[in-house]
Amino acid sequence: MIEKDIQQTVKTLYERGKKKKEIARLLCLDPGTVRKIIANDGEIKRITREDKKEIDKGMLEELYKNCNGYAERMYEILTEEYGKDIGYSTLTRLLRENGIGFKQDSRCAHVDDVPGEEMQHDTAVYIITVGTQKMKVICSGLYFRYSKIRYIKFYARFNRFTMKCFIHEALSYWKYACKKCIIDNTNLAVLYGTGKNAVIHPEMIVFARKYGFEWIAHEKGHANRKAGKERNFWTVETNFFPGRSFNSIDDLNKQAFEWAAKRYAFRPVSKSRIIPIRLFEDEKPYLYEIPEGIHPPYQPHHRTVDEYGYCSFNGNYFWIPGKSRVSVKIIEYSNELHIYQNKKHLAIYTLPAWNVKNKKFCPQGAETNPYQPRNRKKPCHEEETYLRNIDKTVSEYIDFIKSKECRISYKPKYIRNLYYLSRKVSHTLFLKAAERALKYQAASIETIERIITQLMKNSLYSFPDFTANEEYKDRAEYQEGRFSRETGVSFFDNQKEDDSESI
Repeated sequence: MIEKDIQQTVKTLYERGKKKKEIARLLCLDPGTVRKIIANDGEIKRITREDKKEIDKGMLEELYKNCNGYAERMYEILTEEYGKDIGYSTLTRLLRENGIGFKQDSRCAHVDDVPGEEMQHDTAVYIITVGTQKMKVICSGLYFRYSKIRYIKFYARFNRFTMKCFIHEALSYWKYACKKCIIDNTNLAVLYGTGKNAVIHPEMIVFARKYGFEWIAHEKGHANRKAGKERNFWTVETNFFPGRSFNSIDDLNKQAFEWAAKRYAFRPVSKSRIIPIRLFEDEKPYLYEIPEGIHPPYQPHHRTVDEYGYCSFNGNYFWIPGKSRVSVKIIEYSNELHIYQNKKHLAIYTLPAWNVKNKKFCPQGAETNPYQPRNRKKPCHEEETYLRNIDKTVSEYIDFIKSKECRISYKPKYIRNLYYLSRKVSHTLFLKAAERALKYQAASIETIERIITQLMKNSLYSFPDFTANEEYKDRAEYQEGRFSRETGVSFFDNQKEDDSESI
């Protein structure tokens, strides 16, 4: 609506001989608007709708309740049963205007930045390239609201024990903690309930008490309560990941530590230009100082030593000193394993990387049993490499075996059996059998053996049955040299000719 003084100015300028386009240019108006003002004798009248449809609010609320909130069904009842001449868009407008079924956006509550009052913790999932392959990692971050300092670390798996280890590592580095730690309603810390009704797990309450803080869960759907931590994740995505490459998770965490604790804490924040580490020094008198020598988080496990002197843990095997099969207690820390027997400390092992499985670990110089159980899972990397080097067809057949289309339950065992079969028959015969197995997608060693039998001519390659003693496969010499190349027979042919000439 054009103000009346502007309309009067348009009329005055026109009466003084100014052209309509010139008036529009001087007053920054549309030429059509100037023409309407002049045609209406200097005034634009506001047009009001006379056919605006209105429906009683009580009727709308009752229909909304009976129809379970479905506006389409409300429209059908109003037009068919009540005979209302109304459009669907008009119905939705009336629902919005009366606040029926539409949640009004409310302003967020403002929380002041009080020194030593609050820190925030949260996790975020990212899919990044580590080494040569993409993998899912979980970023855990701790953020001090007042001073803006932060600490982040990435994990392949994240649980309650990992959460406690991260909090201990972060607070031990900064050596101070706030009074409250704001979290979402994660079941890692919350036993049941949400928001102000959340009941924190007793284990996490005891853990937080050692560091002088308490857990506070924000209301459901109110993630802005920890907006500082959410903003930190955005900074990780836009400032840390771009332009960086990572060889492993250890390399990723090393670069993340240098970026968050060493670099980001010492540079000014973009808007306020404050430097987090300087503000942290001012905040220290209001923080709870972490006591020195506080015991790190741990969790106990009970294992039994097998007949070969190893106990299994997380898919790997750790050697236990002694000669008897005893029960031991394993204390798991964030990076180490401590093994005890009847309160006697036996060994310390550094935890391997998360993706290391089916490996044996023992102290250097320990006298271990050279024999291993046959039912233990064995890797097939060397067998697979040998088969792929035979021919391209065999390599394509290995790709089929390892694909999702193949229904073999334990594929490493199948690849090892395929390797043993390749050593029993000639190179040409095995290559032809692999080509036919790939064509018909055979996924059974027995099927490949039948193919080899069909390819053999008139029992030319048949041999008498015999029973071999396979204990030699357990010897260390056999395990060491089983993938070496066999010596050709040409040397013996030449030797035979030399012997005949000498005679």
